Amino acid sequence: MNTPSPTGDQHVLRHGDQVAVVTSVAASLREYRVGDRDVVLPFAVDAIAPAFSGGVLAPWPNRLRDATYRFRDVTYQVPLTEHERLTALHGLVSYARFAAVDVTPESVTLRHDLVPIPGYPWPLRLDVTYALAQDGLTVTVEATNLGTGVAPYGVGFHPWLSPGPGPVDACTLRLDAARRVTVDERLLPVGTEAVVGSFDLREGRPLAGVALDDAWVDATPDADGLTWATLTGGDGRTVAVWADATLPAWQVCTGDGIAGIERRGVAVEPMTCIADAFRTGELLVELEPGASHEVRWGMSLR
Repeated sequence: MNTPSPTGDQHVLRHGDQVAVVTSVAASLREYRVGDRDVVLPFAVDAIAPAFSGGVLAPWPNRLRDATYRFRDVTYQVPLTEHERLTALHGLVSYARFAAVDVTPESVTLRHDLVPIPGYPWPLRLDVTYALAQDGLTVTVEATNLGTGVAPYGVGFHPWLSPGPGPVDACTLRLDAARRVTVDERLLPVGTEAVVGSFDLREGRPLAGVALDDAWVDATPDADGLTWATLTGGDGRTVAVWADATLPAWQVCTGDGIAGIERRGVAVEPMTCIADAFRTGELLVELEPGASHEVRWGMSLR
């Protein structure tokens, strides 16, 4: 009997010299490269994705304090997954299997119907599409509430960007956002403040000696309504990540002390909301029965 891969089926997308590999488990982006230059940190087909690599984070991104929340006068408790901080981390689909519903040489759409559980009793359908084109990789997620009650919802993404052939310390990170989310000792938000020092990434910040695991809001959109983060490696190549207006928050993590990463890449994570949104209501999507919510983001190598 063959042992099933922890990453599931592999969907290989190609456009010119771009190659992306998307897995059925977690709808993860396992590889994305342009020529022989990695855009994201790849991980092995027979490995459990390290540190949520390339995954879709739904129905909430980031941390949920004490794995409990109150919504519409009802208290819910979801599984505790980050025991050292007593939080529920990155939603419910990080190890779920998605099914391919549309496949072309350059794109794939994967679907997962979220089974209601006591802590999240809303049946959601998630359709995740990866598509390669001349301008890079575009990712779209549509969430549809298949139930009869209003569902709290958020989504984020967890690509670990590659620094190229050199180390993270040789990279420069840019994110045009004006406010940083302040956190307590459990990395849960307590407020926001204007960016200063190493948290001001608007002009580009060299990452030598800088450790980050922080969120930003109040990003400045371009003429097309998109916000951007860029990571320029020591080889002079730049990974550019964009997000549309449905993703107003960003998380950045340099991977210090994180098993399987250990500062080999930088997580640049577009999100609909910051941590603990199910408790605070900040930027929370309230998805009506039968309604859908769509987000778009993408990346390219310059």
